[in-house]
Amino acid sequence: MAVRFIVVPQWQGSGSPRRLQISEGAAAIRAGLAAAAVRDVEVPGEPGEAQGAGVQGYSVLRAIREQHARLLADTDGLTITIGGDCGVELAAIGHATRRAAGDLAIVWLDAHGDLNTPASSPSGAFHGMVLRAALGEGVPGLVSEPAATPRPEQVVLGGTRAFDPAERDYVAAHGLRVISPADLGPESLIAAIEATGASSLFIHIDLDVLDPGELRGIGCPEPQGVSAVALIASIAAARARFRLIGAGIAEFTPWSLAEASDDMPTIRRILGALG
Repeated sequence: MAVRFIVVPQWQGSGSPRRLQISEGAAAIRAGLAAAAVRDVEVPGEPGEAQGAGVQGYSVLRAIREQHARLLADTDGLTITIGGDCGVELAAIGHATRRAAGDLAIVWLDAHGDLNTPASSPSGAFHGMVLRAALGEGVPGLVSEPAATPRPEQVVLGGTRAFDPAERDYVAAHGLRVISPADLGPESLIAAIEATGASSLFIHIDLDVLDPGELRGIGCPEPQGVSAVALIASIAAARARFRLIGAGIAEFTPWSLAEASDDMPTIRRILGALG
């Protein structure tokens, strides 16, 4: 069955000063996809309101998540979500968890843990809370339902190197597996996935997992990241070993259309490893 794509150019969940460029990044990726394989989530132009939830843009993010979830429910086979900020993964992980009936490892390839709550987040930006929300801790409308909530032991963090204090505490308390950028490779990733006991995968890729020297269009760069070669080899190996039932690419934040074109060969190789 052919790979399907859902493009969600959501920027309201980002804390980057260049967050408006995230929608342009989604458009640049979309332009290289076969039109017949793509469905689009409509994202409003306004930033939305927190409405006392402790999440910037809460009103808009809820509506986007609901629309995304409806499109996912109408798809079969492998669907790749194209963000947009990392917040788009909440609906995607919930859909994958249901499809896998709990037999799912979540591979989170991201410079950041994204494990804050509204209470612990220093910014109020949802892209820094989305994995914690997917694991069942968040505010109504932006948290996974019980039937679609994976367990912390199903998560593998890869290339993650920037944690807030509350995130470090959560990782330590729940024993999340973390593979450093220097150690990320096919063997280490497969071993970590095997340790979860799962046979199915959801792979999340925030492009900031890459070293900033590998890609210009990174909105929240962190030094000493993963090389493109290691990232692509790791994804391809996991794809070959396990059943991939969902994936997402997020946070492409180009400075300009010209620089988006410069980055697209790397992004196309990542997509090729997934599909």
